[in-house]
Amino acid sequence: MDLYFSPLACSLATRITLYEAGAQAGFIQVDTKQKKLRDGSDFYPVNALGQVPVLRTDEGWLLTENTAILPYVADQFPAAQLAPLPGTPQRAQLQQWLGFISTELHKGIFVPLLDPAAPHDYARRKVTRRLDYLQTHLSANEYLVERFTVADAYLTTVLNWAKYCDVDLAQWPAIDTYYHRIVQRPHVARALAEEMALYREEQALQ
Repeated sequence: MDLYFSPLACSLATRITLYEAGAQAGFIQVDTKQKKLRDGSDFYPVNALGQVPVLRTDEGWLLTENTAILPYVADQFPAAQLAPLPGTPQRAQLQQWLGFISTELHKGIFVPLLDPAAPHDYARRKVTRRLDYLQTHLSANEYLVERFTVADAYLTTVLNWAKYCDVDLAQWPAIDTYYHRIVQRPHVARALAEEMALYREEQALQ
């Protein structure tokens, strides 16, 4: 498998998942502003939307969207137990959380707050209710489902953006504790450190 990624973007969730699964994978860096790969080639033939992540499977087909990629990777490595079995209530809960992270947090809050051209007031009005909802769940649960899953990889990736858009997670103690606990997992820490180094390198070239 090959992962098309951009440093610290939502594709980080798939890198974390691949590391947690012990998967062998290639990583292809994408400049999502220029829509170019590091060799200068055009990224649009890979994804017509110009967005990451994109996973090229071992069969050679391309898969996009975290809500599809993350469960797919988990299912390729069942021994890692990164997703509950298909058809179970726990799997439905996993899909529910992936949808919440993708729509309510990723696209609903953080993308607008990270975009200087977006209406920040609209996004900020959504922050409290959505993080209060997450706070309630994490106050009573160690993980989003029953153990660490791909949903936790995605949530940690999104929560990592909070410091870049003036959202203080300390206002939600259970979320803050959860985030700092998850980033100490060896595979999560490795993925974050690698992508932070690549991000700084990318910024220095701009």
